[in-house]
Amino acid sequence: MTADDALGRLDDDDYPAYTMGRAAEMIGATPGFLRAIGEARLIAPLRSEGGHRRYSRYQLRIAARARELVDQGTPIEAACRIVILEDQLEEAQRLNAEYRRAAESSDPTVTL
Repeated sequence: MTADDALGRLDDDDYPAYTMGRAAEMIGATPGFLRAIGEARLIAPLRSEGGHRRYSRYQLRIAARARELVDQGTPIEAACRIVILEDQLEEAQRLNAEYRRAAESSDPTVTL
């Protein structure tokens, strides 16, 4: 891998660039919190060749949202479910907007 390839990956939201300790520090949580949301299947960190958990920026955004909810008193299992539903809703809205744009560009008289 060249240096340019490595730098390009840093712009990738899904690239697992952060160790557990660094990820926990970045979102103001503990490694135990990251393990707990992993066990609740909110995020599934990739593993390095040595077996260490590695987190992407996307996963850290998800984890940070779960931490906000837990800090507000939401049980961790419920916080994880809420974040999953929020993420699914955001994706559905994105797809809907994409389909709407495609339909409008193919037939400008279509109203959705």
